[in-house]
Amino acid sequence: MHSRIAAAKAPRTQNRRRVTGSRGRRRKGGESEPQRPKMSRSMFASAVLLLVVIWICCNTGGAAAVVEGKSGDAPLPHWVDIFLPEKTQVLPKEGSESGVKKAFAAPSLVSAGGVMVAFAEGFSEYNAHENNPFGIKPYEIVAGYIKAAESWPSIVAEVNASTWRAHTVIGSRNGNDRLCFLYRPTAVARENKVFLLVESDTTRYDNVNNKWVKDGWDIQLVEGVATQSTDGVQSTLINWAEPKSILQQIPKHTQDHLKEFETAGGSGIVMQNDTLVFPLVAKGKNYPFSIITYSTDNGNNWVFPESISPVGCLDPRITEWETGQILMIVQCIDDQRVYESRDMGTTWTTAIGTLPGVWVNSQSEDYPEGGLHVDALITANIGKRKVMLYTQRGYASGENANPLYLWVTDNNRLFFVGPVGMDNAGKKEVASTLLYSGGNLHLLQQRGSGEGSVISLSRLTEELKEIESVLSTWSQKDVFFSRFSIPTAGLVAVLSDAAGDGRWYDEYLCLNATVTNATKVKDGFQLTEPESRVMWPVNSREDNNLRHISLSHNFTLVASVTIEEAPSENTPLLTAVLVDAEPPYFMRLSYTADNKWETMFKGETKPTTERSTWEPKKEHQVALMLQGNKASVHIDGESLGEREVLLTDGTPLEPFGFCFGACDFGDEEEDSPKKIGKKPHVTVTNVFLYNRPLNSTEMTAIKERKPVLARGSESQADDVPQTIASAGSAVPGPGELPAALGRTTVGTTTNAEHAAAGSLTSSGNGGTARETGDGGANGDAGSAYARELLPLLLLLGLWGLATA
Repeated sequence: MHSRIAAAKAPRTQNRRRVTGSRGRRRKGGESEPQRPKMSRSMFASAVLLLVVIWICCNTGGAAAVVEGKSGDAPLPHWVDIFLPEKTQVLPKEGSESGVKKAFAAPSLVSAGGVMVAFAEGFSEYNAHENNPFGIKPYEIVAGYIKAAESWPSIVAEVNASTWRAHTVIGSRNGNDRLCFLYRPTAVARENKVFLLVESDTTRYDNVNNKWVKDGWDIQLVEGVATQSTDGVQSTLINWAEPKSILQQIPKHTQDHLKEFETAGGSGIVMQNDTLVFPLVAKGKNYPFSIITYSTDNGNNWVFPESISPVGCLDPRITEWETGQILMIVQCIDDQRVYESRDMGTTWTTAIGTLPGVWVNSQSEDYPEGGLHVDALITANIGKRKVMLYTQRGYASGENANPLYLWVTDNNRLFFVGPVGMDNAGKKEVASTLLYSGGNLHLLQQRGSGEGSVISLSRLTEELKEIESVLSTWSQKDVFFSRFSIPTAGLVAVLSDAAGDGRWYDEYLCLNATVTNATKVKDGFQLTEPESRVMWPVNSREDNNLRHISLSHNFTLVASVTIEEAPSENTPLLTAVLVDAEPPYFMRLSYTADNKWETMFKGETKPTTERSTWEPKKEHQVALMLQGNKASVHIDGESLGEREVLLTDGTPLEPFGFCFGACDFGDEEEDSPKKIGKKPHVTVTNVFLYNRPLNSTEMTAIKERKPVLARGSESQADDVPQTIASAGSAVPGPGELPAALGRTTVGTTTNAEHAAAGSLTSSGNGGTARETGDGGANGDAGSAYARELLPLLLLLGLWGLATA
């Protein structure tokens, strides 16, 4: 698809370096040419020598700077430990003591008024009575303050300095006989104000029985204001008010049904209408469940909606996606789910199709020992595109211990950024929170559990560059395909001309297909052998239990196919494959020896021969569609019928994919293609995958790919970026680094209609953000042109001096 546009609209790149001097004007007939001074041979040699010296100095100077920067400077750590047990000094507040803590846990991170505030629980042993020699471990809430505008080297130096201090925000002491256990700081910031919500359990000492006993619970809110410190003193960066209880704002009839509330930890959200929202866990009489509380008046009053998540659902992580839409990821008894509310928590409904990568069934192989838990979830506007970022971990301990993974999604596509942290102590509890603010992405992570657990801060600079590069590609691809009337709403992935190393690369950099025994042709592959196939796992389980989940129960796959000649036997063409099901497919399209189409759906024992026919050497558009439990096959925009298929309940589909060609699924009723000598001869090109059903008009638009007329006589270069990064190489899997990305080149023809209908191309190579460290900037042709032009300009300057 991409390759045909270049032929019709080749960019004018010839003679780019032609330079015309200022003396190149025409002389009138009566003018005589003045005699030019002659340049001596020695002067010319000196000029050439000077040019060579300057050129060598310029080139070697840049390389030396790069080498010196890599080898001469001490490498900065990827993270810095901001709260270290038995080392970080914690300054006191009323009800607390100065000193160090035994451990830190439950990180939370916000930014207000130019100050990043990192929160954590900190605990230490407290022995108040000689009859209780073992003491207890009260938890306090501590904070560290960092100026957000500081560079990462400055942050590392500040935290590692001997003057670095943590600050007690809420103390645990209330006399010798009463202690407060403060848990799970949950914070949100708006402008220069910080709102911190914590759970408080009060314990008193029973002098009669000589033991500590529980004496009530509370939800406390603490407000802080960021100050513009000019003296650099940490303690003056945030001014904290006294904690206030919001327990009395919970309706009495709600309290009567509950034992207590718990804060969820991590971060709350500020909605687009400035409403403050916190996630909570409420303990009922039998099971816990998740709810929210919110304030519309800057934290003065708080509303507690009565609607709750299903019982047994904990660890809520919330964000606002669409305006007024709150998404909540919860960890339930049997699985991990996503819910949504559009009425501020009055009602919650399952959000099928939203964040499909985080839906997990604990009864399946995907969820051993509580893996695949989402730790952090935020919404951010990066590069003028609204996305969600979340961290997810797999196995937490033992030989299969995995790092923390970072993902980015626009709710259409899901891109795996890579591992961003690991519990190097190999312990079970790992918690994290994300913050995107001021153009920087930060990760605050708890490493380890119990005594000795550490809170570490990372600035994810390289990861953010890669995210920006990928999001730029998504935006540019959307613009590019829209120029040819191809719908982009719900477009997940595209397979076109980019391929190599046995892979067919997704133009959106997310979902690659695997190719076996096939021949590369323009915009696709030709399948000519009994074992020729293209396998596209779109909901897959990768190594280390990492899952790439892109589709739910609504999708459309559209492809262009050309059957070169009739097969000797009926041959499968396109199949939707369920990896762990029997039979392993729920939709299959085949073509027969007598030029008929044949369909077969899950639950059917025999295929159905359709009335419509295929023509040799004619390009047909084939499509598979799933809408809920209704499956259908379409040829050239016409439906061949619809069937009910028995799939799982409302959760996203288990691991599955699409297969082009005579794929051997081990059917007992059918011999394998290799065994019966089937030899397909079919070409597959331009595959589009959507996460929604398409109508016939949209399918026709994909087939015809009519260019959209440019405005007036403007060049297409004014409307569409001249270069669009394309998946010219492998998209990384877990632990992989991506190879070079290619480019889609759009020519500079004045009007788009001059191009062949539906022609698109992908060519060339450019570095990825991981490779170049510049988010793709190194691929700029103008920079290369300027570097090559510099010696010519120097030569012209020397020539001018020599002839002066």
